[in-house]
Amino acid sequence: MKRILPLALLIVHCAAASAQKPTGLRVGTAAVDITPDVFPFQLRSGASKYVHDPFHVRAVAFENGKGRAVVALIDAIGYGREKSDEAKSIVAKRTGWNPEEMLVCATHTHTAPKGGDTSPGRIAYEEKRFQGIIQALTRAIASLEPAKVGFASDEEATEVYNRRWFMKPGTMDPNPLGGRDKVRTNGPRDKILKPAGPTDPEVCVVDVRTRRGRPLGLIANYALHYVGGIPKVTEANGKIVGMASADYFGEFARIMPHRIGGSSPPTNFVAFISNGASGDINNIDFYGKRPPRAPFEQIRIVASKAADAAWRAVKKIKQYDENPLIAMRQREVTLNYRVPTPVDIETARKLMGLPRKEREAINKRSTQVASRTIIHADPDSPKTENVLVQAIRIGDQAIVSMPFEVLVEIGLEIKAKSPFPHTFLIELANGGYGYLPPPHQIELGGYESWLGTSQFEKNASVILTRNLLEMLAELKSL
Repeated sequence: MKRILPLALLIVHCAAASAQKPTGLRVGTAAVDITPDVFPFQLRSGASKYVHDPFHVRAVAFENGKGRAVVALIDAIGYGREKSDEAKSIVAKRTGWNPEEMLVCATHTHTAPKGGDTSPGRIAYEEKRFQGIIQALTRAIASLEPAKVGFASDEEATEVYNRRWFMKPGTMDPNPLGGRDKVRTNGPRDKILKPAGPTDPEVCVVDVRTRRGRPLGLIANYALHYVGGIPKVTEANGKIVGMASADYFGEFARIMPHRIGGSSPPTNFVAFISNGASGDINNIDFYGKRPPRAPFEQIRIVASKAADAAWRAVKKIKQYDENPLIAMRQREVTLNYRVPTPVDIETARKLMGLPRKEREAINKRSTQVASRTIIHADPDSPKTENVLVQAIRIGDQAIVSMPFEVLVEIGLEIKAKSPFPHTFLIELANGGYGYLPPPHQIELGGYESWLGTSQFEKNASVILTRNLLEMLAELKSL
Protein backbone atom coordinates (compact mmCIF):
# COMPACT_ATOMS: atom_id res chain seq x y z
CA MET A 1 0.00 0.00 0.00
CA LYS A 2 1.34 3.45 -0.95
CA ARG A 3 2.36 5.46 2.08
CA ILE A 4 0.90 8.98 2.34
CA LEU A 5 3.11 11.53 4.13
CA PRO A 6 1.48 14.05 6.47
CA LEU A 7 1.35 17.54 4.95
CA ALA A 8 3.86 19.02 7.39
CA LEU A 9 6.31 16.18 6.77
CA LEU A 10 5.83 16.50 3.00
CA ILE A 11 6.68 20.21 3.15
CA VAL A 12 9.84 19.45 5.13
CA HIS A 13 10.75 16.68 2.67
CA CYS A 14 10.33 18.98 -0.36
CA ALA A 15 12.27 21.76 1.31
CA ALA A 16 15.14 19.38 2.00
CA ALA A 17 15.13 18.17 -1.59
CA SER A 18 15.13 21.77 -2.80
CA ALA A 19 18.03 22.59 -0.51
CA GLN A 20 20.00 19.68 -1.94
CA LYS A 21 19.52 20.85 -5.52
CA PRO A 22 22.60 22.79 -6.67
CA THR A 23 22.11 26.50 -7.03
CA GLY A 24 24.37 29.06 -8.64
CA LEU A 25 26.99 28.32 -11.27
CA ARG A 26 27.46 24.84 -12.67
CA VAL A 27 30.23 23.98 -15.11
CA GLY A 28 31.07 20.86 -17.09
CA THR A 29 34.14 20.01 -19.14
CA ALA A 30 35.13 17.41 -21.71
CA ALA A 31 38.05 16.45 -23.93
CA VAL A 32 37.58 14.02 -26.82
CA ASP A 33 40.51 12.55 -28.74
CA ILE A 34 40.09 12.92 -32.52
CA THR A 35 43.57 11.83 -33.58
CA PRO A 36 43.36 10.25 -37.06
CA ASP A 37 43.39 6.45 -37.17
CA VAL A 38 42.76 5.75 -40.85
CA PHE A 39 45.87 6.08 -43.04
CA PRO A 40 46.94 7.81 -45.11
CA PHE A 41 45.19 11.00 -44.14
CA GLN A 42 45.53 14.27 -46.04
CA LEU A 43 47.54 17.27 -44.85
CA ARG A 44 48.08 20.58 -46.63
CA SER A 45 51.53 19.22 -47.50
CA GLY A 46 50.13 15.99 -48.96
CA ALA A 47 49.23 12.48 -47.91
CA SER A 48 50.71 11.27 -44.62
CA LYS A 49 50.49 8.47 -42.06
CA TYR A 50 52.49 10.23 -39.35
CA VAL A 51 51.08 11.94 -36.25
CA HIS A 52 53.40 14.03 -34.10
CA ASP A 53 50.95 14.85 -31.29
CA PRO A 54 47.27 14.15 -30.59
CA PHE A 55 44.20 16.09 -31.69
CA HIS A 56 41.19 16.89 -29.52
CA VAL A 57 37.90 18.65 -29.25
CA ARG A 58 37.72 20.34 -25.85
CA ALA A 59 34.62 21.92 -24.37
CA VAL A 60 33.55 23.89 -21.30
CA ALA A 61 29.84 24.37 -20.50
CA PHE A 62 28.36 26.98 -18.14
CA GLU A 63 24.89 27.07 -16.62
CA ASN A 64 23.27 29.26 -13.98
CA GLY A 65 19.51 29.26 -13.72
CA LYS A 66 18.14 29.71 -17.23
CA GLY A 67 21.42 31.04 -18.60
CA ARG A 68 23.59 28.63 -20.59
CA ALA A 69 26.68 28.72 -22.81
CA VAL A 70 29.10 26.08 -24.02
CA VAL A 71 32.34 26.64 -25.96
CA ALA A 72 33.96 23.82 -27.94
CA LEU A 73 37.39 24.17 -29.57
CA ILE A 74 38.53 21.74 -32.26
CA ASP A 75 42.15 21.23 -33.28
CA ALA A 76 41.59 22.10 -36.93
CA ILE A 77 42.49 24.79 -39.46
CA GLY A 78 38.79 25.67 -39.57
CA TYR A 79 35.36 24.12 -39.44
CA GLY A 80 32.49 24.99 -41.75
CA ARG A 81 29.15 26.35 -40.61
CA GLU A 82 27.07 23.62 -42.24
CA LYS A 83 28.69 20.79 -40.24
CA SER A 84 28.88 22.94 -37.12
CA ASP A 85 25.14 23.65 -37.31
CA GLU A 86 24.43 19.95 -37.86
CA ALA A 87 26.48 18.96 -34.82
CA LYS A 88 24.74 21.57 -32.65
CA SER A 89 21.34 20.32 -33.78
CA ILE A 90 22.18 16.76 -32.74
CA VAL A 91 23.49 17.93 -29.37
CA ALA A 92 20.36 20.03 -28.83
CA LYS A 93 18.16 16.95 -29.28
CA ARG A 94 20.29 14.96 -26.85
CA THR A 95 20.65 17.59 -24.13
CA GLY A 96 17.75 20.02 -24.39
CA TRP A 97 20.16 22.93 -24.86
CA ASN A 98 19.51 25.32 -27.74
CA PRO A 99 21.95 25.52 -30.67
CA GLU A 100 22.13 29.27 -29.97
CA GLU A 101 23.79 28.39 -26.66
CA MET A 102 26.69 26.61 -28.38
CA LEU A 103 29.89 28.05 -29.86
CA VAL A 104 32.13 25.82 -31.99
CA CYS A 105 35.51 27.21 -33.02
CA ALA A 106 38.81 26.03 -34.50
CA THR A 107 42.41 26.55 -33.41
CA HIS A 108 43.67 27.17 -36.95
CA THR A 109 46.55 24.71 -36.79
CA HIS A 110 47.84 24.36 -40.36
CA THR A 111 48.97 20.78 -39.82
CA ALA A 112 45.58 19.22 -39.07
CA PRO A 113 44.25 16.38 -41.23
CA LYS A 114 41.65 17.38 -43.80
CA GLY A 115 38.15 16.00 -43.84
CA GLY A 116 36.09 15.48 -46.98
CA ASP A 117 34.66 12.77 -49.18
CA THR A 118 37.39 12.07 -51.73
CA SER A 119 39.46 9.33 -50.06
CA PRO A 120 39.08 6.79 -47.22
CA GLY A 121 41.34 8.82 -44.94
CA ARG A 122 39.45 12.06 -45.51
CA ILE A 123 36.04 10.39 -45.20
CA ALA A 124 37.02 8.72 -41.92
CA TYR A 125 38.47 11.88 -40.47
CA GLU A 126 35.46 13.97 -41.48
CA GLU A 127 33.28 11.63 -39.46
CA LYS A 128 35.69 11.33 -36.53
CA ARG A 129 35.99 15.06 -35.91
CA PHE A 130 32.24 15.55 -36.45
CA GLN A 131 31.44 12.91 -33.84
CA GLY A 132 34.14 14.40 -31.61
CA ILE A 133 32.37 17.78 -31.58
CA ILE A 134 29.07 16.11 -30.71
CA GLN A 135 30.65 14.05 -27.95
CA ALA A 136 32.59 16.97 -26.45
CA LEU A 137 29.55 19.24 -26.33
CA THR A 138 27.31 16.49 -24.96
CA ARG A 139 29.77 15.31 -22.31
CA ALA A 140 30.51 18.84 -21.11
CA ILE A 141 26.81 19.52 -20.68
CA ALA A 142 26.22 16.16 -19.00
CA SER A 143 29.03 16.69 -16.47
CA LEU A 144 27.78 19.97 -14.98
CA GLU A 145 28.69 20.38 -11.30
CA PRO A 146 28.68 23.25 -8.81
CA ALA A 147 31.54 25.61 -9.60
CA LYS A 148 32.97 29.10 -9.32
CA VAL A 149 34.75 31.21 -11.91
CA GLY A 150 37.32 33.98 -12.07
CA PHE A 151 38.70 36.22 -14.82
CA ALA A 152 42.00 37.97 -15.45
CA SER A 153 44.69 38.54 -18.05
CA ASP A 154 48.41 39.02 -18.42
CA GLU A 155 50.68 39.75 -21.38
CA GLU A 156 53.12 37.86 -23.57
CA ALA A 157 54.44 40.39 -26.06
CA THR A 158 57.65 38.68 -27.15
CA GLU A 159 56.01 36.11 -29.46
CA VAL A 160 53.56 38.21 -31.48
CA TYR A 161 54.45 40.20 -34.61
CA ASN A 162 52.30 42.04 -37.12
CA ARG A 163 53.11 40.41 -40.46
CA ARG A 164 51.85 43.23 -42.72
CA TRP A 165 54.62 45.66 -43.65
CA PHE A 166 55.17 48.93 -45.39
CA MET A 167 58.11 48.37 -47.70
CA LYS A 168 61.09 50.51 -48.61
CA PRO A 169 60.45 52.74 -51.66
CA GLY A 170 60.68 50.88 -54.95
CA THR A 171 60.69 47.38 -53.41
CA MET A 172 56.99 46.43 -53.63
CA ASP A 173 56.37 43.48 -55.96
CA PRO A 174 53.19 43.28 -58.10
CA ASN A 175 50.01 41.99 -56.49
CA PRO A 176 48.08 39.12 -58.18
CA LEU A 177 46.36 41.43 -60.67
CA GLY A 178 49.61 43.20 -61.51
CA GLY A 179 49.04 46.35 -59.45
CA ARG A 180 51.07 47.73 -56.55
CA ASP A 181 49.79 47.45 -52.98
CA LYS A 182 50.87 49.75 -50.17
CA VAL A 183 51.75 46.88 -47.81
CA ARG A 184 53.07 43.34 -48.14
CA THR A 185 52.55 40.29 -45.96
CA ASN A 186 55.76 38.64 -44.72
CA GLY A 187 57.98 40.88 -46.79
CA PRO A 188 61.71 40.21 -47.25
CA ARG A 189 63.60 41.34 -44.17
CA ASP A 190 65.99 43.55 -46.11
CA LYS A 191 63.09 45.47 -47.67
CA ILE A 192 60.66 45.98 -44.78
CA LEU A 193 60.18 49.45 -43.37
CA LYS A 194 57.60 49.36 -40.56
CA PRO A 195 54.57 47.27 -39.51
CA ALA A 196 51.21 48.26 -40.97
CA GLY A 197 49.33 47.49 -37.76
CA PRO A 198 49.61 46.75 -34.04
CA THR A 199 49.68 43.52 -32.02
CA ASP A 200 47.63 42.35 -29.05
CA PRO A 201 49.84 40.72 -26.39
CA GLU A 202 47.02 40.00 -23.93
CA VAL A 203 46.52 36.43 -22.70
CA CYS A 204 43.01 36.28 -21.24
CA VAL A 205 41.77 33.50 -18.95
CA VAL A 206 38.47 32.23 -17.66
CA ASP A 207 39.46 30.00 -14.75
CA VAL A 208 36.90 27.54 -13.34
CA ARG A 209 37.13 25.76 -9.99
CA THR A 210 34.79 23.46 -8.12
CA ARG A 211 33.18 24.98 -5.05
CA ARG A 212 35.94 23.31 -2.98
CA GLY A 213 38.63 24.89 -5.13
CA ARG A 214 39.69 21.97 -7.32
CA PRO A 215 40.72 23.13 -10.83
CA LEU A 216 38.01 22.17 -13.31
CA GLY A 217 38.57 24.08 -16.53
CA LEU A 218 40.40 26.99 -18.13
CA ILE A 219 39.64 28.90 -21.33
CA ALA A 220 42.52 31.07 -22.54
CA ASN A 221 42.69 33.40 -25.52
CA TYR A 222 45.74 34.72 -27.40
CA ALA A 223 45.90 36.68 -30.65
CA LEU A 224 48.51 34.59 -32.45
CA HIS A 225 48.37 32.48 -35.62
CA TYR A 226 49.74 28.95 -35.67
CA VAL A 227 53.53 28.66 -35.20
CA GLY A 228 54.58 25.75 -37.44
CA GLY A 229 57.98 24.12 -37.67
CA ILE A 230 56.61 20.58 -37.28
CA PRO A 231 59.10 17.70 -37.76
CA LYS A 232 59.02 15.80 -41.04
CA VAL A 233 59.67 12.13 -41.73
CA THR A 234 62.13 10.91 -44.36
CA GLU A 235 60.91 7.57 -45.64
CA ALA A 236 63.09 4.72 -46.89
CA ASN A 237 62.72 5.87 -50.49
CA GLY A 238 63.93 9.36 -49.57
CA LYS A 239 60.49 10.99 -49.72
CA ILE A 240 59.96 13.70 -47.11
CA VAL A 241 56.49 13.54 -45.54
CA GLY A 242 54.78 15.97 -43.18
CA MET A 243 53.42 15.10 -39.74
CA ALA A 244 50.07 16.01 -38.23
CA SER A 245 50.24 18.34 -35.25
CA ALA A 246 47.89 20.45 -33.14
CA ASP A 247 50.62 23.12 -33.03
CA TYR A 248 51.03 25.32 -29.95
CA PHE A 249 47.33 25.03 -29.14
CA GLY A 250 47.70 21.33 -28.37
CA GLU A 251 50.95 21.85 -26.49
CA PHE A 252 49.36 24.55 -24.34
CA ALA A 253 46.53 22.18 -23.42
CA ARG A 254 49.08 19.51 -22.49
CA ILE A 255 51.24 21.65 -20.22
CA MET A 256 48.63 23.97 -18.66
CA PRO A 257 47.52 21.36 -16.10
CA HIS A 258 51.11 21.34 -14.84
CA ARG A 259 51.07 25.14 -14.52
CA ILE A 260 48.03 24.74 -12.31
CA GLY A 261 49.12 21.65 -10.36
CA GLY A 262 52.87 21.30 -10.82
CA SER A 263 54.12 17.71 -10.81
CA SER A 264 50.64 16.55 -9.72
CA PRO A 265 48.31 18.04 -12.36
CA PRO A 266 44.60 18.00 -11.52
CA THR A 267 42.58 15.12 -12.89
CA ASN A 268 39.58 15.76 -15.15
CA PHE A 269 40.87 19.27 -15.79
CA VAL A 270 40.35 20.67 -19.30
CA ALA A 271 42.36 23.65 -20.51
CA PHE A 272 42.50 25.15 -23.99
CA ILE A 273 43.71 28.29 -25.72
CA SER A 274 41.43 29.82 -28.33
CA ASN A 275 42.62 31.94 -31.24
CA GLY A 276 42.05 35.67 -30.80
CA ALA A 277 41.98 38.32 -33.52
CA SER A 278 45.20 37.21 -35.20
CA GLY A 279 44.56 37.41 -38.93
CA ASP A 280 47.66 39.58 -39.36
CA ILE A 281 49.65 38.33 -36.36
CA ASN A 282 52.23 35.56 -36.56
CA ASN A 283 55.33 34.33 -34.77
CA ILE A 284 58.00 35.34 -37.27
CA ASP A 285 60.65 37.64 -35.83
CA PHE A 286 61.19 39.88 -38.84
CA TYR A 287 64.14 41.57 -37.20
CA GLY A 288 66.09 38.32 -37.15
CA LYS A 289 66.97 38.32 -33.44
CA ARG A 290 65.86 34.75 -32.76
CA PRO A 291 68.40 31.87 -32.84
CA PRO A 292 67.62 28.92 -35.13
CA ARG A 293 65.16 26.40 -33.71
CA ALA A 294 64.90 22.62 -33.85
CA PRO A 295 61.64 21.17 -35.22
CA PHE A 296 58.77 21.73 -32.76
CA GLU A 297 61.04 23.75 -30.44
CA GLN A 298 59.40 27.09 -31.20
CA ILE A 299 55.96 25.59 -30.63
CA ARG A 300 57.08 24.48 -27.17
CA ILE A 301 58.52 27.91 -26.44
CA VAL A 302 55.34 29.74 -27.48
CA ALA A 303 53.08 27.30 -25.63
CA SER A 304 55.22 27.60 -22.51
CA LYS A 305 55.22 31.37 -22.60
CA ALA A 306 51.47 31.50 -23.18
CA ALA A 307 50.94 29.04 -20.32
CA ASP A 308 53.21 31.15 -18.09
CA ALA A 309 51.11 34.22 -18.88
CA ALA A 310 47.92 32.25 -18.22
CA TRP A 311 49.36 31.11 -14.88
CA ARG A 312 50.27 34.69 -13.96
CA ALA A 313 46.73 35.75 -14.88
CA VAL A 314 45.22 33.03 -12.69
CA LYS A 315 47.37 34.22 -9.78
CA LYS A 316 45.83 37.68 -10.15
CA ILE A 317 42.31 36.41 -9.49
CA LYS A 318 41.39 37.51 -5.97
CA GLN A 319 37.79 36.36 -5.93
CA TYR A 320 35.84 33.61 -7.67
CA ASP A 321 32.13 34.09 -8.39
CA GLU A 322 29.78 31.22 -7.46
CA ASN A 323 26.72 32.90 -8.89
CA PRO A 324 27.63 34.82 -12.07
CA LEU A 325 25.00 35.79 -14.59
CA ILE A 326 25.23 33.50 -17.63
CA ALA A 327 23.72 34.69 -20.89
CA MET A 328 24.38 34.25 -24.58
CA ARG A 329 23.21 36.06 -27.67
CA GLN A 330 23.43 35.15 -31.36
CA ARG A 331 22.73 37.09 -34.53
CA GLU A 332 22.70 36.07 -38.14
CA VAL A 333 24.11 39.01 -40.07
CA THR A 334 23.80 39.39 -43.83
CA LEU A 335 26.98 40.51 -45.58
CA ASN A 336 27.37 41.47 -49.23
CA TYR A 337 30.01 39.76 -51.28
CA ARG A 338 32.56 42.14 -52.75
CA VAL A 339 31.83 43.30 -56.30
CA PRO A 340 34.97 43.55 -58.49
CA THR A 341 35.53 46.72 -60.46
CA PRO A 342 35.23 46.60 -64.28
CA VAL A 343 38.99 47.17 -64.52
CA ASP A 344 39.70 44.23 -62.19
CA ILE A 345 37.32 42.00 -64.15
CA GLU A 346 38.98 42.85 -67.45
CA THR A 347 42.46 42.33 -65.95
CA ALA A 348 41.43 38.97 -64.44
CA ARG A 349 40.08 37.72 -67.76
CA LYS A 350 43.27 38.69 -69.55
CA LEU A 351 45.35 36.93 -66.90
CA MET A 352 43.30 33.74 -67.17
CA GLY A 353 43.93 33.79 -70.90
CA LEU A 354 47.68 33.51 -70.30
CA PRO A 355 49.58 30.26 -69.68
CA ARG A 356 49.73 29.44 -65.97
CA LYS A 357 53.49 30.01 -65.76
CA GLU A 358 53.10 33.51 -67.19
CA ARG A 359 50.32 34.34 -64.73
CA GLU A 360 52.27 33.14 -61.76
CA ALA A 361 55.41 34.92 -62.88
CA ILE A 362 53.47 38.09 -61.98
CA ASN A 363 52.45 36.74 -58.56
CA LYS A 364 52.18 33.15 -57.34
CA ARG A 365 48.54 33.82 -56.35
CA SER A 366 47.49 35.38 -59.65
CA THR A 367 45.51 32.31 -60.71
CA GLN A 368 43.61 32.16 -57.44
CA VAL A 369 42.74 35.85 -57.31
CA ALA A 370 41.92 36.18 -61.02
CA SER A 371 39.63 33.16 -60.96
CA ARG A 372 37.85 34.40 -57.82
CA THR A 373 37.41 37.83 -59.43
CA ILE A 374 35.69 36.25 -62.43
CA ILE A 375 33.48 34.11 -60.18
CA HIS A 376 32.39 37.13 -58.13
CA ALA A 377 31.63 39.03 -61.35
CA ASP A 378 29.27 36.30 -62.58
CA PRO A 379 25.66 37.60 -62.40
CA ASP A 380 24.55 34.18 -61.08
CA SER A 381 27.05 34.08 -58.21
CA PRO A 382 25.71 34.55 -54.66
CA LYS A 383 25.45 38.22 -53.69
CA THR A 384 25.09 37.82 -49.93
CA GLU A 385 26.01 35.45 -47.11
CA ASN A 386 24.44 35.04 -43.68
CA VAL A 387 27.10 34.65 -41.00
CA LEU A 388 26.77 34.00 -37.27
CA VAL A 389 28.20 36.19 -34.55
CA GLN A 390 27.80 35.40 -30.87
CA ALA A 391 28.32 37.12 -27.54
CA ILE A 392 28.57 35.40 -24.16
CA ARG A 393 28.37 36.88 -20.70
CA ILE A 394 29.87 34.98 -17.76
CA GLY A 395 29.58 37.46 -14.91
CA ASP A 396 32.09 40.23 -15.64
CA GLN A 397 33.61 38.35 -18.59
CA ALA A 398 32.44 38.85 -22.17
CA ILE A 399 33.37 36.60 -25.06
CA VAL A 400 32.50 37.44 -28.67
CA SER A 401 33.03 35.45 -31.83
CA MET A 402 33.36 35.91 -35.58
CA PRO A 403 33.61 33.26 -38.34
CA PHE A 404 36.72 34.82 -39.90
CA GLU A 405 40.45 35.22 -39.53
CA VAL A 406 40.04 38.60 -37.91
CA LEU A 407 42.71 41.28 -38.19
CA VAL A 408 43.98 42.39 -34.81
CA GLU A 409 42.66 45.97 -34.89
CA ILE A 410 39.09 44.67 -34.91
CA GLY A 411 39.64 42.68 -31.75
CA LEU A 412 41.36 45.62 -30.07
CA GLU A 413 38.45 47.93 -30.96
CA ILE A 414 35.89 45.54 -29.46
CA LYS A 415 37.95 45.20 -26.29
CA ALA A 416 38.27 48.99 -25.99
CA LYS A 417 34.55 49.66 -26.54
CA SER A 418 33.15 46.72 -24.58
CA PRO A 419 31.09 47.64 -21.50
CA PHE A 420 32.63 44.67 -19.63
CA PRO A 421 35.88 44.79 -17.64
CA HIS A 422 37.07 41.59 -19.34
CA THR A 423 36.48 40.91 -23.05
CA PHE A 424 38.08 38.80 -25.75
CA LEU A 425 37.23 37.69 -29.28
CA ILE A 426 37.38 34.13 -30.62
CA GLU A 427 37.92 33.90 -34.36
CA LEU A 428 36.99 31.09 -36.77
CA ALA A 429 33.84 30.35 -34.76
CA ASN A 430 30.73 28.77 -36.32
CA GLY A 431 32.26 28.67 -39.77
CA GLY A 432 35.13 30.18 -41.71
CA TYR A 433 34.93 32.71 -44.52
CA GLY A 434 38.52 33.85 -44.98
CA TYR A 435 40.09 37.06 -43.72
CA LEU A 436 38.25 40.01 -42.21
CA PRO A 437 40.26 43.23 -42.51
CA PRO A 438 39.03 46.65 -41.36
CA PRO A 439 38.31 49.05 -44.25
CA HIS A 440 41.59 50.98 -44.06
CA GLN A 441 43.59 47.74 -44.27
CA ILE A 442 41.69 46.77 -47.41
CA GLU A 443 42.76 50.10 -48.88
CA LEU A 444 46.39 49.26 -48.10
CA GLY A 445 46.14 45.95 -49.98
CA GLY A 446 48.23 42.90 -49.18
CA TYR A 447 47.43 39.20 -48.99
CA GLU A 448 44.70 39.49 -46.37
CA SER A 449 42.76 41.96 -48.53
CA TRP A 450 42.85 40.22 -51.91
CA LEU A 451 39.66 38.84 -53.40
CA GLY A 452 40.00 35.13 -52.83
CA THR A 453 41.23 35.47 -49.27
CA SER A 454 38.86 38.31 -48.30
CA GLN A 455 35.45 37.99 -49.94
CA PHE A 456 33.12 40.54 -48.44
CA GLU A 457 32.25 44.19 -48.74
CA LYS A 458 34.73 46.77 -47.54
CA ASN A 459 32.80 47.64 -44.37
CA ALA A 460 32.00 44.04 -43.36
CA SER A 461 34.09 44.35 -40.20
CA VAL A 462 32.28 47.58 -39.29
CA ILE A 463 28.90 45.86 -39.64
CA LEU A 464 29.91 42.87 -37.52
CA THR A 465 31.63 44.99 -34.87
CA ARG A 466 28.53 47.17 -34.54
CA ASN A 467 26.34 44.10 -34.07
CA LEU A 468 28.63 42.61 -31.44
CA LEU A 469 28.83 45.85 -29.47
CA GLU A 470 25.03 46.07 -29.53
CA MET A 471 24.85 42.50 -28.23
CA LEU A 472 27.36 43.28 -25.49
CA ALA A 473 25.32 46.33 -24.43
CA GLU A 474 22.24 44.10 -24.29
CA LEU A 475 24.05 41.53 -22.14
CA LYS A 476 25.38 44.27 -19.86
CA SER A 477 21.86 45.55 -19.23
CA LEU A 478 20.62 42.20 -17.90
